[in-house]
Amino acid sequence: MCIKSCRMTFSSLNRIEIYWPPWTQPYSSSRTTVDSSEVKTFLALAHKWWDEEGVYAPLHSMNDLRVPFIRDNLLKTVANHHPGKPLFGMKILDVGCGGGLLTEPLGRLGASVFGIDPVEENIKTAQHHKAFDPVLDKKIEYRACSLEEIVQDTEETFDAVVASEVVEHVADLEAFIQCCCQGLKPGGSLFITTINKTQLSYALGIVFSEQIAGIVPKGTHTWEKFVSPEKLESILESNGLSVQTVAGMLYNPFSGCWHWSKHTSLNYAAHAVKSVAADRSGPAELVAEEGAEVPQAKASTPAGVHEELRK
Repeated sequence: MCIKSCRMTFSSLNRIEIYWPPWTQPYSSSRTTVDSSEVKTFLALAHKWWDEEGVYAPLHSMNDLRVPFIRDNLLKTVANHHPGKPLFGMKILDVGCGGGLLTEPLGRLGASVFGIDPVEENIKTAQHHKAFDPVLDKKIEYRACSLEEIVQDTEETFDAVVASEVVEHVADLEAFIQCCCQGLKPGGSLFITTINKTQLSYALGIVFSEQIAGIVPKGTHTWEKFVSPEKLESILESNGLSVQTVAGMLYNPFSGCWHWSKHTSLNYAAHAVKSVAADRSGPAELVAEEGAEVPQAKASTPAGVHEELRK
């Protein structure tokens, strides 16, 4: 009887399945988020990051929108802040930081910023530029690497992860979002700016901007990699991130300025918050019998996220 019971027990154990919520599943190193062809494109432009009248002029002026967007949404999560350094004490990961165009303003707001980029020449440019400001030299750290290379060592480290004008260049969008989520603390914020996948974005973002007006170099963008707000939101929510805001952005090539827009058919910015309700300590459920239903983890609602943050 005892032997038979033990056999039944081990037989049952062999059928145990472990369920991990999507945002707690370890990242597979066999997948990469870096597109080698994109690396070659940006390598050729690495020395032009800080030319405010050059190919990166639109990114310089985009700071007028994206810096306040990041700052104001992060300040909603804290009760008190330093007047002169509102982001003091926060740790931010700037993914695909390039030459540091966004990294530096965030550092000046008081945040400790870790900028990463797979193009080593971009990082050299960023390091050279920050050296001119002793304050930034202490607040900012740069590293030439991919997101997946650091995700294991920086799990749940950052108050915010920023991917501005990056997701339309990655090789695997879902893997990229998963890595971003892993790096965030519970209740942390993910900020993304990117280009919608519409006929208008093809006509203006590629045909006009690259082939006619030469606002950006030819081959900078691939329309097939553009992503709609709906698809992005679906990927974010499947990784335990609750979308708080999606706002349209519009660039005027004649004035060189960006403006907020109620339309998201071209560029847009998104802010999402990592769930604080999910069980991150280990397997969410043990399923002891074959065919048993696997429970699905639910992301908290925006209101629930803000309530947790107040605590």
